Amino acid sequence: FDAVLVSRLAALAERGLSRSLTLPDGVDFSSNDYLGFAADAGVQAEIRARIAALDPAEPLGAPSSRLLRGHLARHAALEVRLAAWRGTESALLFPSGYQANVGLLSSLIEPCDRAITDAQNHASLIDGLRLSGCRKVIVPHLDLGAIETALEKPHPRGRTFLVTESLYSMDGDIAPLDSYAELCGRLGAELIVDDAHAAGVYGDQRGSGLIEAFGVERGVVASIATFGKALGFGGACVAGSQTLIDFLVNRCRSFVFSTAIPPLGAVAIDVALDVVAVEPQRRRRVLALADRLRERVRALGLDPLQSTGPIVPVILGDNERAVAVAARLRTRGFDIRAIRPPTVAAGTARLRISVHANHTEAEIDALAVALGDAVAAEGSA
Repeated sequence: FDAVLVSRLAALAERGLSRSLTLPDGVDFSSNDYLGFAADAGVQAEIRARIAALDPAEPLGAPSSRLLRGHLARHAALEVRLAAWRGTESALLFPSGYQANVGLLSSLIEPCDRAITDAQNHASLIDGLRLSGCRKVIVPHLDLGAIETALEKPHPRGRTFLVTESLYSMDGDIAPLDSYAELCGRLGAELIVDDAHAAGVYGDQRGSGLIEAFGVERGVVASIATFGKALGFGGACVAGSQTLIDFLVNRCRSFVFSTAIPPLGAVAIDVALDVVAVEPQRRRRVLALADRLRERVRALGLDPLQSTGPIVPVILGDNERAVAVAARLRTRGFDIRAIRPPTVAAGTARLRISVHANHTEAEIDALAVALGDAVAAEGSA
């Protein structure tokens, strides 16, 4: 069977789609650590201090699911805090955003239901809808007219859901959540929002994401926030009504059959939420730095699409060209990875540059210079 796998890997390599694990090296412009928490000395010191101050009787691990012996007071307290952060009645912790999305959609949406889903939704949303067995209507990316047309068509067999991300991780553009909420309210659909890449970056008051920024908390039946992006650690939550959370505790397979997140992780998330609350300048800084980079990318004649926020895509088209440009940037000290199909559509291979609040203006400008050199060295598409 290894020979079969070797041939499949060779086929990927022939199409410029071979991948391998690569250790971090150089200035991080690749990860989703938008606020710079993951390696922040002050954040790390506070986490260590809180762990050191824990009651020795409190367990550090969670060797069972929440419904067995894995439900601890620290989980319950964090979920109360997360609900307030998200502007909802309740919240439920998950080990990862992927598990949260797959579990939420596959348990909440039934085979008789219909889901209107953006063509560029994340793989976890796609997989959750597949598992639900519902009727799927895929609409062009952020096409408000297509969404309205789809919602207007009758679906008497079941309920209709509109499933969207808020900040799209590959194009870096933002869904018009206010318009989505209005359409769903007017046409009787339920809105589900994956706020993963926006949580911690947007929202003037709480920094909870784009649902807050658009002021549509009451128009969203369920939302997902993750902690492995702007919050710098790991895990996720689903937020919504108490009834929704009670339902997930009973029916969500990725929650029921998964080990609880360790209390150590809950401590780290608590620290991150504290910093989000008291240092809003990090949100402002990362957005300003990303805008600075976008200006320089456009000045090079490159295409960052309609991106906004901390994600700056640079479309290069050809798979091998994207890999080669990324490799040249790493030799200049910038850790940037090439993004290729199936993560993005064929012919749109790109660099996905992730700007962080702890980058400097000098690093942004030096990256732009190195990017121009690398693209020129590799020639046109």
